[in-house]
Amino acid sequence: MTFGEKFKALREEKGLTQKNVARELGINSRMITRYENDISHPRTRDAYRRIADYFGVDVNYLLTEDDSFVVRASEQYGARGMKQAQELIDGMSGLFAGGTLSEQDKDAVMKALQDIYWESKARNAQKYAARGNRTEKDSSGI
Repeated sequence: MTFGEKFKALREEKGLTQKNVARELGINSRMITRYENDISHPRTRDAYRRIADYFGVDVNYLLTEDDSFVVRASEQYGARGMKQAQELIDGMSGLFAGGTLSEQDKDAVMKALQDIYWESKARNAQKYAARGNRTEKDSSGI
C-alpha cells in the first residue's frame, strides 16, 4: 500500500474531508489531493510525524522503505536529491519488476551497485581524510 493509499484510507476512516485535514495540518487542500494520488509526498520526517500524530498512527506505518530513502535524500540534498532518489527508485523498480532482466542480470546489477557504493565510500573517506590533514597543516603554520 502506498503512502497516498494509506493517507486516503485514514482520512476516510475518520470521516474527514480533504479540506478538514488540510486545515488541521496547515497545508493547502490541493496538497491533500496530491498526497492521495501519489503525486507528492511529505518532504521531511517531521511532516510525516505530524500526519501520523494527526491520524493517531505510528509514523512507520506511513513510511515505506522507498519513502524513507527519498525523505533522507530530500533532507540531506534538497529538492534535487529528492528527485534523483525518486528517479533511481523508479528506474530500478522498473528493471526488477518489469521482467526484462534475467535473474543472472538482476544479480549483476545488484553486484555493480554494491561495488559502486563501496568504491564511492572509500573515495569519500580518502577525500575527507585528505581535507583533515590539510586543515591540520594549515592551522600549524607549516
